[in-house]
Amino acid sequence: MRLLITGAAGSGTTTLGKAIVAKNGWNFFDADEYYWLPTNPPYQEKRDQHKRLEMILNDLHNCTHAVVSGSIMDWGLELEDAFNVIVFLYLDTNIRVERVKRRELDLFGSVDPKFIQWVSEYDTGPSEGRSLAKHNDWLSHRDCEVITIKGDVTLDKKIEIVSDQIN
Repeated sequence: MRLLITGAAGSGTTTLGKAIVAKNGWNFFDADEYYWLPTNPPYQEKRDQHKRLEMILNDLHNCTHAVVSGSIMDWGLELEDAFNVIVFLYLDTNIRVERVKRRELDLFGSVDPKFIQWVSEYDTGPSEGRSLAKHNDWLSHRDCEVITIKGDVTLDKKIEIVSDQIN
């Protein structure tokens, strides 16, 4: 079983992915770990597209059950079509922005205003990267089942929804 959990920054993809992995004993992979080179501070330099694709495909090849969290749009069809189920999380902008601000403060001690601006533009379409329109278009081209979870649903309820679909 290969499961992708995707959505806007702050929608809870990593949290849900780790919870499903903990429940099922599967492997967990965060797309950001492949997308970004390790830097200090983090998230400053992008990894070469071919290299990140090679790395994640290799990791997925070496396990039977895996959850990938994050966005993999335009990484390559070999990866994009490698999932049995995709979970798309959609959450109100205000809730997502507040979650991201708290996370940034907890992790880095400060909040990058440019990043928060980018996060807040997801529904209307930022000039670069993820947007609701891009995600919806990308999801419409997937052949596997897509589960959409909208709203501020509890983690337990999200796990239940996903578990019902994959069992």
